[in-house]
Amino acid sequence: MTTARGHQVAHDVAIVGAGFSGLCMAIQLKRGGVADFVVFDKGSDVGGVWRDNVYPGCGCDVPSHLYSYSFARYSGWSRAYPKQAEILDYLHQCVRRWKLGPHLRLETEIVAAEWQPQERLWRLRDAAGSEHTARVLVCGVGQLNRPRYPSVAGREEFAGAAFHSAEWDAQWPPEAFAGKDVAVIGTGASAVQFVPEIARYAQRLYVFQRSANWVIPKYDYTFGPLARSAFRRVPGLRLAMRGFNYAVLGEALLYSAIAGSPLGRGLQKFSKRYLDKQIPDDPELRAKLTPDFPIGCKRILISDDWYPALARDNVEVVTEAVTEVTSGAVRTEDGRERDVAVLVYGTGFRATEFLAPIEIVGRGGVRLHDRWREGATAYLGMAVPEFPNMFLLYGPSTNLGHNSVVYMIESQVRYVMGWLQAARDGQVEVAEEALAAYEATIRRLLRRTAWEAGCSSWYKTADGRVVNNWPLRSFRYRMATRRPRARDFLAP
Repeated sequence: MTTARGHQVAHDVAIVGAGFSGLCMAIQLKRGGVADFVVFDKGSDVGGVWRDNVYPGCGCDVPSHLYSYSFARYSGWSRAYPKQAEILDYLHQCVRRWKLGPHLRLETEIVAAEWQPQERLWRLRDAAGSEHTARVLVCGVGQLNRPRYPSVAGREEFAGAAFHSAEWDAQWPPEAFAGKDVAVIGTGASAVQFVPEIARYAQRLYVFQRSANWVIPKYDYTFGPLARSAFRRVPGLRLAMRGFNYAVLGEALLYSAIAGSPLGRGLQKFSKRYLDKQIPDDPELRAKLTPDFPIGCKRILISDDWYPALARDNVEVVTEAVTEVTSGAVRTEDGRERDVAVLVYGTGFRATEFLAPIEIVGRGGVRLHDRWREGATAYLGMAVPEFPNMFLLYGPSTNLGHNSVVYMIESQVRYVMGWLQAARDGQVEVAEEALAAYEATIRRLLRRTAWEAGCSSWYKTADGRVVNNWPLRSFRYRMATRRPRARDFLAP
């Protein structure tokens, strides 16, 4: 194609990432009649986190009818909360339905992007050294794409099998743990799913916990043939289920994250009663599993089998801090060593390091990571001053602790499409003043939330700054992004 200034450009739009965000952008481009786009992904398949995370028990803690595109509602979900393989299959169906295959550039990791002011385009470089150019750059790499390992002495010295839950070794299905002494470091949203699976087989399982989590029951259930047939045949039933999940199981939960709110206090009491009921006869274990921070400070875990797994005779919850890993053991601060043959890290992701490790250079040679040294910020989570024609999907302050992030992604994609249709001259850049005003509002709203309380969570940077979460109802975000505000952007 040719820009308004006559320069040749390989692509109109380049999308980095082929998970829910990138595929949503690609589909809407296709639906909007934009044919000249390409989707890069470092993996050999689409799916993002649902391609990479294949640990036993992997699934979603958002209801299936809500964790899907509104324009691609699916009647075939097998259960209320979908498992990894089913979500990945859903994304494959979307790729086939909208014929995205020719636009995909898989096994192509973008490592650098630099704005070219004269041509008004982005020049991208992949890991193989090839270059690509595009008028608009859309980054849809998400927040949960880089595993975080703990800073523990001797980690590289361990002689047994060791891997992160996000990089699960295929040679270790649950039954392979039979007869093995196993250590799991971490008790977050991934561990709550895979620990029950391997606890049934391990000879001895040590679960090393830095801090307890608030847990509520999942109430998962399957959709039988009759239910799936009804979702397919009864007009409006899928929409009604989606609406119920959105309003009751989604938006209402936000109010539990408001510090000191009645709903938050009530949900915390409910969670504590759930713990007491699940662990009735072991006050020591119950004490270990009782958080010392208000509910909502960290992501609330949803599970029906976490507590029963930890109460098994072959499982020990260790609350002493891990100080060292040796060739065959894990040592804690009390000096005790526990010999293990397998070590699994359930320590989450480097969620606050947005877009890392891609080296992005904007107008005037400004490096994005330098600009974000004290914490990532973006106007509506999507636009950054000095980085023209670049949009982020699922960027800073757009994560949800109470609803489906797919809803947020759709809001963002609609917003980006609005700029693609309006900015025909080829340059769109948010103003510094607009970002400053927006960020001040976000900071003020965050101060009222439990996320700001004294706990360590993946919502926060190392210095305690919350940079991931949206502090209002997701519907408010949709209203804020319903159409671009030209006054918040520089004139081209």
